[in-house]
Amino acid sequence: MTMSRLDATSRLDATVVGIVQGVGFRVFVLGIAHELGLTGWVANVRAGAVRCVAEGDRATLERLLEGLRRGPFASIVDEVREIWMPATGEFDGFSVRSGWHSGD
Repeated sequence: MTMSRLDATSRLDATVVGIVQGVGFRVFVLGIAHELGLTGWVANVRAGAVRCVAEGDRATLERLLEGLRRGPFASIVDEVREIWMPATGEFDGFSVRSGWHSGD
């Protein structure tokens, strides 16, 4: 029995708190996600945080998470809240969602 692509993938829903808006954080995440071949999105949220939902294999998502914890040069990351779940396969690529996004 072979595993399907979805069986081998996970979904990371991460909210990054700190000085993360107006510092190029979303573009930073977009670059990492594209480099790693992940799918999903990143957006600013009303509370001044950045939310990222990404799908891929767990090891690759862990590398994204390292980037979220580090952030771009001008950012200060105080906390990254992470939720792990099975992938849904709903994304075709990785994008920046403009404005505030309340979720899926």
